[in-house]
Amino acid sequence: MSSSLADLFTIISQHGQPIVRSRVSKAYHFAKQAHQGQIRHTGEPLISHPLETAKILASWGQSESVIIAALLHETLELGNITPDQIKQQFGSDIATLVERVTQVGQVKLRHSTNSIFLENARKMFFALAQDIRVVFIRLADRLHNMQTLDAIPIKKQRRIALETLEVYAPLAERLGMGHLKGELEDLAFPFIYPKEALWLDKIAAPHFRHAQHRLQKQLVKLNKIISKAGITAQVHGRPKHRYSLYKKLIRPEINKDINSIHDLIALRIITNTESDCYSCLGLIHKHFKPAPHLGISDYIAQPKPNGYQSIHTRVFDSHGHIIEIQIRTQSMHEHAEYGAAAHHAYAEAKAHGTSGSQLENLDTHKLIKKMDWVHQLSRWQKELSSASDFVTSVKLDALSHRIYVFSPLGDVYDLPVDATPIDFAFAVHTNLINQIQAAKVNGRLVSLSHPLKSGDLVEIIKSKYPRKPSKNWLSFVKTHRARTRITKILQNKDSQV
Repeated sequence: MSSSLADLFTIISQHGQPIVRSRVSKAYHFAKQAHQGQIRHTGEPLISHPLETAKILASWGQSESVIIAALLHETLELGNITPDQIKQQFGSDIATLVERVTQVGQVKLRHSTNSIFLENARKMFFALAQDIRVVFIRLADRLHNMQTLDAIPIKKQRRIALETLEVYAPLAERLGMGHLKGELEDLAFPFIYPKEALWLDKIAAPHFRHAQHRLQKQLVKLNKIISKAGITAQVHGRPKHRYSLYKKLIRPEINKDINSIHDLIALRIITNTESDCYSCLGLIHKHFKPAPHLGISDYIAQPKPNGYQSIHTRVFDSHGHIIEIQIRTQSMHEHAEYGAAAHHAYAEAKAHGTSGSQLENLDTHKLIKKMDWVHQLSRWQKELSSASDFVTSVKLDALSHRIYVFSPLGDVYDLPVDATPIDFAFAVHTNLINQIQAAKVNGRLVSLSHPLKSGDLVEIIKSKYPRKPSKNWLSFVKTHRARTRITKILQNKDSQV
């Protein structure tokens, strides 16, 4: 057995599902033979790429079928292998999966016209809606390609990085795969914004060093406090992702002042139970002064729509600096890091009879909800009359960065960045469209075009009498749902909202 294949088996044993080692080994040697003599831009044998892709997927806890398909995912396009050959050796499920992965891999969403983008987007989202395993393999494939991007011709680097930033990172975010989203953004950042990346590194490096030194003391203190209380937990620090830091620094209210960033390195507490999370929160507020103007975000009681759960609190350390502390269970942590991939791994494990504490409080319904937006896209394609409309909907809604806002009843709604009270009203219920008089955000009257931010409490003030939507609303709404419904009503094509 090669050392590389042995490494894959080691990762599978640490993170993955039960597998038949002989089948995985067979897939590796089949792919290695298909790629014999082929070399990557890095100078490594081509087989190194599917192997690294498989390792990434194994670290996400993916099943045998996903790992085998990852090992084979370049054989149709580059290895002169046919789907029938894969079917004969590994069965129809693996053959179909490899074909779909290959189809999505041939879709290019960068630097294309609207009509080409439309057709390519149709292919991609159709494949995703059919089998979520496709997107996991493609995301792992893209992660490894980005890790070796500096080895390919310079003229291709920016195009691939831009596609990663505009399509694959938002895709990871929509699937709740927060860690992957951050990795992809950080890898793309210096290729798209080289000057800005150098500027960020220059100003952030000393602040990161200072924060690391300062928070190390707080980490030791927290460990002692939690241990003394008899709670079992892991405490560690998490540096903020570079691209996320850059985006935060260029906000108007921050104005590139890095001293205004309180989560350069966030402390994270990983507990065994949900009740331990709240016990730790109480201990933190007993020994550290909370920062009242920043408050607590309880995403355990009110999870984000993508399934994210954690408690975030901001407190003052002994030197008067504000630090952010995140508290979650191990299960919540895995799902915050790996999102839909973790849910799918659970579903696969359950289907194969796996039991144990790691399966508690999880269900496949969460995975289905994560993919609702993909099925929405397939419906949009039928509803929208032009390619440009679909392109706008995909880029500004489906693949935009997201915010999370609250209704007066405490329900959480997932909207694109800069969504407005009109978009919120449609997310709550389309019947509100005929009753909108005004809107309040955090108790204050705002215009209907007011851009919402994460954490906002939004209330729609209803009129006593029906009111027709204004044509002006189309100039600022962000969601596909709001835009198409308003247009239909104004054109008198939809009397029922």
